[in-house]
Amino acid sequence: MKRRHFLSGLIGVASLPAVRAFATTTDGQGRPMIERIERSEAEWRRLLTAEQFRVLREEGTEPAWTSELNAEKRKGSYVCAGCDLELFTSDMKYDSGTGWPSFYTTLPGVFGLKRDFKLILPRTEYHCARCGGHHGHVFKDGPAPTGERWCNNGVALRFVPAAG
Repeated sequence: MKRRHFLSGLIGVASLPAVRAFATTTDGQGRPMIERIERSEAEWRRLLTAEQFRVLREEGTEPAWTSELNAEKRKGSYVCAGCDLELFTSDMKYDSGTGWPSFYTTLPGVFGLKRDFKLILPRTEYHCARCGGHHGHVFKDGPAPTGERWCNNGVALRFVPAAG
């Protein structure tokens, strides 16, 4: 390979936009891309409560057993508290006994995943595809049919009851 081709190739790669691990924008089935929302830290602080900001923007975790959504049994959907993107339906929710709202699956394409080593052992963290807000971690100890437990911070969600 000639030196100028190699250098121009490097320049081309370097000019590509950075891709964030949680910037999933499609569901893998050709459905429309989720448009990202970008806000400054000051805007997020104005829009969210202090606890929502800590969890969604700083990847915090709320204390177990503190979310009212643990006991939520009505039909409806769960949306991101940061941007109102629908993430889960009530049919996906189950009682994991962990102290956080848990779901065995998600709506397609609404989360991006990244590895988390905060507790030394690797975990899989998930973030809203629209606003990038941290929601929780997914584990491989859930019920059938997926075997997954999407363990979500309740403060990162808002419940929307079904009409009727």
